[in-house]
Amino acid sequence: MNFPLYIAKRYIFSKSSNNAINIINRIASMGVIVGAMALFVVLSVFSGLKDFSLSFTSDIDPDFKVSSTLGKSFFVTPKQEKEIANIEGVATYTKVVEERVLFTFNGKQEVTYLKGVDSTFNTVSNFNRKIFKGEWLKPNTYQVVVGWGTAEKFSMGLLDYKNAFEVFVPKPGKGAIERPDQAFNSEEVFPVGIYAISEDLDSKYVFADLGLAQELLEYKTNQISSIEMRLKKGADEHFIINKLQSIFNNKITVKNKEQLNESLYKMLNTENIAVYLIFTLVIIVALFNLIGALIMMILDKKGNLKTLFNLGTDINDLRNIFLLQGTLLSVFGGIIGLLLGVVIVLLQQQFQYIMITPTLAYPVIFNFENVLIVMATIVTLGFIASLIASSRVTKKLLD
Repeated sequence: MNFPLYIAKRYIFSKSSNNAINIINRIASMGVIVGAMALFVVLSVFSGLKDFSLSFTSDIDPDFKVSSTLGKSFFVTPKQEKEIANIEGVATYTKVVEERVLFTFNGKQEVTYLKGVDSTFNTVSNFNRKIFKGEWLKPNTYQVVVGWGTAEKFSMGLLDYKNAFEVFVPKPGKGAIERPDQAFNSEEVFPVGIYAISEDLDSKYVFADLGLAQELLEYKTNQISSIEMRLKKGADEHFIINKLQSIFNNKITVKNKEQLNESLYKMLNTENIAVYLIFTLVIIVALFNLIGALIMMILDKKGNLKTLFNLGTDINDLRNIFLLQGTLLSVFGGIIGLLLGVVIVLLQQQFQYIMITPTLAYPVIFNFENVLIVMATIVTLGFIASLIASSRVTKKLLD
């Protein structure tokens, strides 16, 4: 057996004759255990909150969104549609027209997005499952589906035939406008459904039939704003992107879910890093106890170390005794802390002890990646702390 490792294990499991040193060792061990447990629980909670936050968009955003790099709209031919459908990994796709327009109702006005969708839209997105009241619109009609935020701003109900819900779209073209009615294409539409997802999304879209949106925007039948896709599980995204670029002669931009919500993902990732760094700082402070405990152990074992040195033990081997002792304490403490943290997380998942609201439990997710992060953090910092403490073993100390 390696000599420094053998001595280090003896020092870990044996009590010192000095009771104060035993107390300091226990405090150092508890600091490592509590630090590992706290870091794992916090990372698990944040993973749950991140998943909860993304759930509002992941259910409704497409896997891929294809848009033009040259303008707001582009043309798609039947041949191109057939080629898209034949791409391996593409489950389904839908054509979309999207533009910011003006809506009026009962003397109130609101500028928001009109989103024209075809009959295959709900095979890509799950907006129809988010209907809070009413039903999804039928194809080739003047029906629309509005968000809860929009309906609240307008104080709007469904199928209100007394008050007209109108949409106004600026006409394309140049030149002076002599009359206001020449500036806009307008149409009366009929709300048949209200969807509810989140505060931001509930005021973002008013859904209408694709043909109606194209008519208002004066688009041709094969002119659209984007193509939204749902991919098969395990699909090769890079392969699909290359195929799409080939079909549209590299004149398109393809974005996945993360790129469609870039600011949200950046915010969540930044918060995750900030939380990790804050709790890592807490662990660093706790590991000062480990440094102190090892230094006290060095002083307590000074006589034994001097004997070993006189018998021919190299000074580096003596240092390695305490380096290994501190590292092993970190490993054992990290494992115990992780086990306690895993128990806490699993209990919260199963029994929902801590609630945000009476109906919503604090979301936590057991993630093996968090286990590796915590263990790597504890062992690395423990090794550095042990290295600092073991450097106190010098020839001068043993003279």
